[in-house]
Amino acid sequence: MASINRGPPGVPVAKAVSPSPTLYCRNLPDKLQKDDLKRNLYMLFATYGVVLDVVALKTPKMRGQAHIVFRDMDSSTQAMRALQNFNFFGKEMTIAYARGKSHTIAKLDGTFKMPEVEKPVAPELEPTDAQAAVFGSAPAPIKAKPVQTQAQEDAAKGVKRGREEESEGDDDGSEMEVSDDDDDD
Repeated sequence: MASINRGPPGVPVAKAVSPSPTLYCRNLPDKLQKDDLKRNLYMLFATYGVVLDVVALKTPKMRGQAHIVFRDMDSSTQAMRALQNFNFFGKEMTIAYARGKSHTIAKLDGTFKMPEVEKPVAPELEPTDAQAAVFGSAPAPIKAKPVQTQAQEDAAKGVKRGREEESEGDDDGSEMEVSDDDDDD
């Protein structure tokens, strides 16, 4: 019977993760600003191959962790072996292969799909008899009136005449009355 190597009692056994172009780094300094952390990780890991992306989040769950996405697995393997337990800003970095496929890699090979977010379905509430008695029934829905174009609105209102047309159009032979208020002294 073959024995399974489980390690010393009380020590959790790490799951075997298949090699990946994406590395998962833990035990990173959480006091460092996100932009500075990403820039320094990029500069450190770029010496081992082409780094496509550095994902470092500062949420409470992801603080002190980052994912470094390489173009190929050889570069990620070389970087992981060289930088395992590397002293990065006073903390020893722990590096492993990432469990899942990075979005960047999925986009490059054409297998990326947007994650679907399930929206909670709110149950439709029917008003109780007491609510209907106090508040009445729901108002009927209001129908929207159709949108008219600018030309249709102008035709409905009439066309405004220009100044020249107003002065010419007012000469229909009638004269304005002149008041003689000044002459009545």
